[in-house]
Amino acid sequence: MNYDAALETAIGRLHDEGRYRTFIEIERKMGEFPRAVWTRADGSKRDITVWCGNDYLGMGQHPVVLEAMHEALEVSGAGSGGTRNISGTTVWHKRLEAELADLHGTEAALLFTSAYIANDATLSTLPKLFPGLIIYSDALNHASMIEGIRRNGGAKRVFRHNDISHLRELLEADDPAAPKLIAFESVYSMDGDFGPIAEICDLAEEFGALTYLDEVHAVGMYGPRGGGVAERDGLTHRIDIINGTLGKAFGVHGGYIATSAKMCDAIRSYAPGFIFTTSLPPVVAAGAAASIRHLKGDQALRDLHQERATALKLRLRGLGLPIIDHGSHIVPVIVGDPKHTKLISDMLLEDHGIYVQPINYPTVPRGTERLRFTPSPVHTPRDLDALVRAMDTLWSHCALNRAELAG
Repeated sequence: MNYDAALETAIGRLHDEGRYRTFIEIERKMGEFPRAVWTRADGSKRDITVWCGNDYLGMGQHPVVLEAMHEALEVSGAGSGGTRNISGTTVWHKRLEAELADLHGTEAALLFTSAYIANDATLSTLPKLFPGLIIYSDALNHASMIEGIRRNGGAKRVFRHNDISHLRELLEADDPAAPKLIAFESVYSMDGDFGPIAEICDLAEEFGALTYLDEVHAVGMYGPRGGGVAERDGLTHRIDIINGTLGKAFGVHGGYIATSAKMCDAIRSYAPGFIFTTSLPPVVAAGAAASIRHLKGDQALRDLHQERATALKLRLRGLGLPIIDHGSHIVPVIVGDPKHTKLISDMLLEDHGIYVQPINYPTVPRGTERLRFTPSPVHTPRDLDALVRAMDTLWSHCALNRAELAG
């Protein structure tokens, strides 16, 4: 076999479909978020404004986070030194898990190196703990949840997105005595819509199922202490396992589950994705813990975040752009074609110094390609004005002229 030719064919297919992804090399400017410096392929540099970051609240530059990380670095050095079982459990990890358990009102929490790994490791391990487990998964669940469910070797059922009636049909069709778990999200990151948490909890109680809620795009930003949508709606006590991230609103890195002490104990004892992975560096754990502590009391930052998101949606809708608005902080603008989406993204970056990545298949269905904006409290009204002017110019002169875009 000509391996190089096979690779060229696979990559060429992505180019032909307009789905080839490029890395934009940026250097974020601490103290000036969302400002960054873009390094072009020829080595030249340009100041840009980032509109697609997941550091939703700008906590990656917050003084309390940086101070905690500096302290941990001076005390413990760079790395953790091993897995959690082999010298990789430090005071910083235990403090962070305690902060997370307190945030969600659970008995315990368990750290992972990312929320992807937390989902994958937990969902792939649960059938070992509950033989015969059937997992009911929302059709739009994140790839990490899908992968964990796929790898676990157990039974799975996929219900139509947010379709409670379909979920009920699937539950009714299975053995009442079989162990069950319903896996879903609070905020779906591509459309920005909310999962029907209360209704799913009702079904779970009726059919004796566990609930598994991914709050990755909600922790830090919703609820009176940033515990997520479940906390906002007073439903945390009805969730058996919460998955969250430390790399978005908390501005650092890592993932976790928050659940009962017995569940954490079982997952840490059986999940290869936890057992065989070097633990988070203490400096990262210290920064994350400080961020969580701060955000538990900073409702003003959450309110400003929602104000910025609302303002952007109103302004883009006023231009007649096809945005999706489900009331969350995520602002998708549907373009509907991968090549057009990439071209608008490139023009925003090159001509206006605005960075927003195109979102294409398989992240979203074909024909729904989009630009996904993530406004934050560190975006100023002037930033908003610049973005709206740029989108107005490009949409008016390019996006609606398919022939021009294709050329």
